[in-house]
Order: sequence, then C-alpha cells, then structure tokens
Amino acid sequence: MFVRIVKMQFREDAVKTFLSNFENVRQDIRNAPGCRLLELYRDKDNPQVFFTYSYWENEAYLEAYRTSKLFTDTWAITKPLFAQKAEAWSVDKLVSLG
Repeated sequence: MFVRIVKMQFREDAVKTFLSNFENVRQDIRNAPGCRLLELYRDKDNPQVFFTYSYWENEAYLEAYRTSKLFTDTWAITKPLFAQKAEAWSVDKLVSLG
C-alpha cells in the first residue's frame, strides 16, 4: 500500500467551487478500485491551500484511476481553479501509530 499526497492552492474566489465539486465526487473517488482511504485537509494558515491523501493498494490502481473518466472530468473542473500548479507525491507508508 502507498499514499498519494496532492497539494493544491486555489484562487480565493475558487475555493467554494472546489469544495462543492469535491463533495460531489469524494465517494466516487473513495470507491475507485484499489482506493482504501481518501482524506482532505485544509492548511491552518492559508485557507486556499488543501491536501488530499489517498491510500492505494498499488500503483496500478492509482494509474487506472488517473486515466478514468472520473479523474479526467474532476480534473477538468479542478485545474482551472488553481492559483498555482498542484504538487503531488507518491510515498510508501513506513510507520503508523494509532
């Protein structure tokens, strides 16, 4: 299992649109094959900065999602809202303490 972290900074006037769209698609993203967890975080100091954390069984599932209609449709709405280019990392979870 690995984690995909995406940092997104939106224009101030676009935050509500992003949140509304995320509300509409979050269950579909979470239910994508191979997705085990989806979380959305908002920066405490800059309310225009968000992070998504998604946990995937393996990279093939993430790549299948990234080429899906769900992703392309969601990204077509999300990308024009950015104040700056999104950043993304794929990381292996080494330790988790509950």
